[in-house]
Amino acid sequence: MKKLLTTLVVLASMGTAGSVCAADFDKGWSAYKSGDYATALREWKPLAEQGNAFAQYNLGLMYGTVEAVKDHKKAFKWLKLASEKGNARAQVILGNFYARGQNVPQEYKVAVKWYKLAAEQGDASAQTSLAMMYGKGQGVRQNYKAAVKWYKLAAEQGYIAAQASLGAMYGTGLGVPQDNLYAHMWGNIAASNGNQGGRKLLDVIVNQMTADQIVQAQQIARRCVQKKFKGC
Repeated sequence: MKKLLTTLVVLASMGTAGSVCAADFDKGWSAYKSGDYATALREWKPLAEQGNAFAQYNLGLMYGTVEAVKDHKKAFKWLKLASEKGNARAQVILGNFYARGQNVPQEYKVAVKWYKLAAEQGDASAQTSLAMMYGKGQGVRQNYKAAVKWYKLAAEQGYIAAQASLGAMYGTGLGVPQDNLYAHMWGNIAASNGNQGGRKLLDVIVNQMTADQIVQAQQIARRCVQKKFKGC
C-alpha cells in the first residue's frame, strides 16, 4: 500500500502538470488518502475514459490492490489501456501478469513485448525483467549478451536487483568475460543495500579471490558508487 501511495502521488503531480484536470485529480487524491475510494474512482474514471494514461494507470492500480474495490478484470482493462498509451509502469505490470500467468494465461512472448516497451523508455524494473527473460530464454531466444546489456542499463540507474544479477553474470562469465573483480564489485554494491542475492554472490566469489583482489574490488566498488554507477 505504501508503494501504491507513493506511485499515485507521482502520477498525480505529473498529470496536473499536463492535460489532466488538476481539480479532479486533486479531489481524487484527497479522497484516496482519506480512504474514500468510491469518490477517488468517481473523480478519476472520467479522466481515464477520456484516454488519460495516468488516470487509467491509477484506476488499474486501485482495482488491482485496494481490497475495498478490488476487481481483477477492471484492473487488467485499465492497465492494458494505459499500456497501449505508452505508460511504462502499466506496461511493467502487464508484463508481470503475462510472465506469471496472473489473471491471464501465461504467455512469455507477450510478457517480453510489454517489458521491452517499458525497458526502452528507461524503466529499470522492466529492463531487469527483460534481462531475466533473455537469460532464461523465456518468450525470446536465450541471449546472455542481451541479458547483460539490460541488466547493465538497470544497474547504472541504481536498481539493486539488477546490480546483483549483473555481478552474477560476471561471476559465471555468461554474456560477458568472467571477471571476479566486477562480480565482487556489483555483488558488494547490491549487498550493501540489503540485497540477499548480492550477499550470496559475495559468499561464493570471495573464495575464488586473493586478499589483494578483494581489496581492489572494494576500491572499484567505492569509485563506482561515487560515479553513481555510471561507466563502472
